[in-house]
Parts: sequence; structure tokens; C-alpha cells
Amino acid sequence: MATASGVSAGLVLQLPSLRVPSSRLLPRRATAGAPAGNLFVKRDVVYNRRSYHHFLPSKQRGGLQAAVLPVAPPILDDEEKRIQMAEDFGFTQIGEELPDSVTLKDVMDTLPKEVFEINDVKAWTSVLISVTSYALGLFFIAKSPWYLLPLAWAWTGTAVTGFFVIGHDCAHKSFSRNKLVEDIVGTLAFMPLIYPYEPWRFKHDRHHAKTNMLIEDTAWQPVWQKEIESSPFLRKAIIFGYGPIRPWMSIAHWLIWHFDLKKFRPNEVPRVKISLACVFAFMAIGWPLIILKSGLAGWFKFWFMPWIVYHFWMSTFTMVHHTAPHIPFKSSEEWNAAQAQLNGTVHCNYPQWIEILCHDINVHVPHHISPRIPSYNLRAAYDSIKQNWGKYVNEANWNWRLMKTILTRCHVYDKERYYVPFDELAPEESQPIKFLRKFMPDYA
Repeated sequence: MATASGVSAGLVLQLPSLRVPSSRLLPRRATAGAPAGNLFVKRDVVYNRRSYHHFLPSKQRGGLQAAVLPVAPPILDDEEKRIQMAEDFGFTQIGEELPDSVTLKDVMDTLPKEVFEINDVKAWTSVLISVTSYALGLFFIAKSPWYLLPLAWAWTGTAVTGFFVIGHDCAHKSFSRNKLVEDIVGTLAFMPLIYPYEPWRFKHDRHHAKTNMLIEDTAWQPVWQKEIESSPFLRKAIIFGYGPIRPWMSIAHWLIWHFDLKKFRPNEVPRVKISLACVFAFMAIGWPLIILKSGLAGWFKFWFMPWIVYHFWMSTFTMVHHTAPHIPFKSSEEWNAAQAQLNGTVHCNYPQWIEILCHDINVHVPHHISPRIPSYNLRAAYDSIKQNWGKYVNEANWNWRLMKTILTRCHVYDKERYYVPFDELAPEESQPIKFLRKFMPDYA
């Protein structure tokens, strides 16, 4: 193996059976934001006419520095490797890659027509379930001793997540045949969450149109190399955000995406303003009433803590739906709608009480095949998908290993590997990731 000391910039590092063309071996101290004293491989990547840099850290071996080279992306056409990946990542099944020739319409055409039908009784039953379970949660909070409050908050926050799912159906026009009813119900369902309905609807439509597309998807995106190189403060914030506090990062998403009028088209702004007015009205009227009745401690108990639980589910559901080491984000030139929606969406089973209170939102594959499927028909639609396309789907039961995989591995975008963990790129600043890797349970 060639020694790394004394080599100049522009060298092509060659190892047995591996070659890294156009790479440069440089001291880290010569690179902004990189710790001094080590060597690394710098690789330039151009995407959409912008240059991004991938830095592959080196490992100390005695007096030599051995560069850590990129590995190949997961191979999905090998059944034994898929089984092993499923075990390693916390999945029950990792699907084969969908052929390029299959279109989203091909998949949609196999669904029974009845799964698209709106049933008013079932729709309003879901509202009754959410209102009743939320009211029970508030009663539980009011009557619980302090040591049972976490259970009361968990129930109430999960129940109010059901409000979000009802608004979600309204936004996709799968709640009612009456558009005005959908707008009213959706707005009211989002108000206790202080979530502006119309801004979310506009951005969420883009998520469905551009699922797992680099830059364009408005849900989760992998971190770009330039982001963690920009400043030490931002690098530490990103590492925390995509590590230990990732299950609450939807709070940042809520703030960044939904309150800035500049993020919306001119024809969208009037509806956005109405939604913002409704949210601010709830804050101006609802919060003072809560405080007047039960004080600041009551606001914390009855509203804030269930809201935090809601954001835990909002973040967790969303990242589990589309994030895994074998699921790539692709540029617009490479992106394939059918692969993104069928291969790039995960079906995850949660405990039954969560599935009931959240109206089966985690039966998520059919929802991405067609958002017009009402939540109460998602299971029937998924049964059809399993019969016709079952070998291509990704499935998991919610477990510690699945969460650990996402929190400790799915970080920085890499075209070949899909993701590079923070602790490979910034090991000295990745203590939060190392902590999770060491102390999070690994049960599947």
C-alpha cells in the first residue's frame, strides 16, 4: 500500500482493485472547517452547475494515513444482501429495485377503484375518534398525578396527531367531495397545532411531486457537504439537528417553511394569509384562555407537552417514511417517479393504538402511489400493492435499530454511497453521533 506522507496535490491514490481518479490527498489543515493534523481524500462533485466537495477522512495506522475510500451503494438485486441489509438496518424486508420501465401509472392502475372512494361516514368517524381521544387525553392530564403525566402527554400528543392526519386528508381532497368543507375542517384541525393549513398544503404537494428528489423535496433532505463546511457553529447545529434532536426537527421545518410569504407564489399568498390569521387567532385567544383557566403551568401541561409529542411523531413518521441507507435521493435528471414513490417509501408498522389514533398514516406506500386514497382505505390499497408489487416494497416494524440506523448513518449526501455519517467527515465534532451509536439500544 502506498504511503500517504509527502505526496502532492493531484495524486491519484491507487489501492488493490480500487482507484480514485481526480482525487487529491491534502492536509486537513489546508481546508476550511476541517480539523488539523490528519489527511483526507477530497473529491469534487458537480451538481446543477454547483461544485460540492466530499471529504473522506483518513484513519491513523501507525505512522501512515490510510484513506477511507467510498464503498459501492447498496446492491438491491442480490437477495442474500437484501436480507442482510434488512437485518442490519432494522427492516423486515428491503425490496428489489423497481425496473426503470415501470411507471407510476402502471402501479396505480393495479389498485382497485373502490380504494379511491370517499365515504362520509368513515371520514366523520375519524373526526369523532380524534376529538374523543383528545378529550380523554385532556381529562387524563387533569386527573393524573405528576408521575403519570408522561403517559397522559404521550396519549394526548398522539391523539392530536390524528387531527393533523384529518387535515392531511382534507389537503389531498380525500376527506369530502365538498372542497369548502375540506378547507374548513383542514384549517380547524390544524389550528390547535398552530400549523397554518394552506402553507403546509402547498409545500406538501411539492413533496409528493418531488419525493426524494435532491433540492426539490420539501420534507427531509440529506445534508450537503458545503453546509457542514460553512462554519463551526452551523456544523455543530446540523450534527445535533440530524442526530439527537432529529425526532423534533419538524419544529424547525414548521418555522422555516410556513410563515414566510416570500416562499409562496403570488396566487397562493391570499390563502396563506388566511391560514396564518387563523393560527395567530388561536394563539391570541386560545393561549390566554388556557392560561387564565389554569395558569402558565396549565398551558405547559395541557398544550405545550402534547404539542411536543405531536412533533415527535411528525418528525419520526416523516423520516421513517423516506430515510434509510439504501434509499437514495436523486437529481432531477436521474429521478424516477415510480421508483421514488414505491421503492423510496417505507411501510412501517407501529403499535396498534398509535395506528388507530393516527388513522393509518404509516400505511404510507399507497398514499405515495396516489394521495387521493382516503386514510381509511390505505390498508386495502396496500394489500393490493403487496399482491402485485410486493417484492419491491420496503417494510419495517418500528424498532430501536431502525431509529438508530437513521440517526447515526443517514446524514451527508453522497452520490455513490447515498449517505455518509457525520463521524466520518467531522469525527472530532460528532460526539452526539458517537454517543447515540454507543448508547442507543440495538433491538430490532
